[in-house]
Amino acid sequence: MDFPNNSYSPAKGRYETMSYRRCGNSGVMLPAISLGLWHTFGESTPFATSQAIARRAFDLGITHIDIANNYGPPAGGAEETFGRLLRTDFAAHRDELFISTKAGYTMWEGPYGDFGSRKYLMASLDQSLRRLGLDYVDLFYHHCPDPNTPIRETCGALADIVRQGKALYAGISNYSAEQAAEAIAVMESLGVPLLIDQERYSMISRGSEEALQPLLQDKGVGMIAFSPLGQGLLTSKYQTGIPATSRAASESPFLSTQRVTDAAVERARKLGDIAQQRGQTTAQMALAWVLRNATSALVGVSSVAQLEENVAALANLEFSPAELTAIEAAL
Repeated sequence: MDFPNNSYSPAKGRYETMSYRRCGNSGVMLPAISLGLWHTFGESTPFATSQAIARRAFDLGITHIDIANNYGPPAGGAEETFGRLLRTDFAAHRDELFISTKAGYTMWEGPYGDFGSRKYLMASLDQSLRRLGLDYVDLFYHHCPDPNTPIRETCGALADIVRQGKALYAGISNYSAEQAAEAIAVMESLGVPLLIDQERYSMISRGSEEALQPLLQDKGVGMIAFSPLGQGLLTSKYQTGIPATSRAASESPFLSTQRVTDAAVERARKLGDIAQQRGQTTAQMALAWVLRNATSALVGVSSVAQLEENVAALANLEFSPAELTAIEAAL
């Protein structure tokens, strides 16, 4: 099926302002800000909106597009939307893009529709490639640890997927430091080193700092942070309470009003004051703070304006000791 809007021409200076960072000990350079398609590129978002966001991201030098098999809604919807965008807008620019997808969470009924078995990972990636209309993705993640499948089986599947050419690199996500250490060792023994670990990391979610981040740095594995804005809690949105249009005020299962406490609102206000003194929004400061330790920060946006605000964080990534102290006090 042919689609309209084939007239897109990317901005000529798109690589001049974006900052690119080496991912661990690999040859991969990731943009400091990456675009995640979770919950904003499914059927509930108009295609024109998704198209405008993707085009603007590429114009701003964002080359890394992060998806998963279950992103939508419905599950698979984000891959289908981006597959359509690859045909309408980015067919001539495939080799400029670094596209990742994942498998781990439930995608279909029965015992082979989730977790980390070789059966599930191989089948899920084949489905993802069909939805995307690609022969390969640049990066394939195991999305979440499996308490029952040996890590060696999961990593063996990841290694074979790379050897088959269905993915150029392999990664893990949501692993503990202990699980990550085992996965890294197994992948090294199989001759296919892990490229990257995708973990929740923000000013208010810092569990990876103690053990996981030092491990990744020591082993030469990159780290990309998801939810760097705390699903909106680290933006100006909640500095005066809960807006009626916010995700916390909706029926969304991802962010409940129980998390937006009076203490959270006060924390957001204090962080906003510090950000204002830095000439940034709260979201921009939160992204800059995460990029002190992460290779890239993964953002999900619902508008071009949000995307542009996030990328503008790169104009000021430095923190003085006094600012870091003030941030710790606010947190």
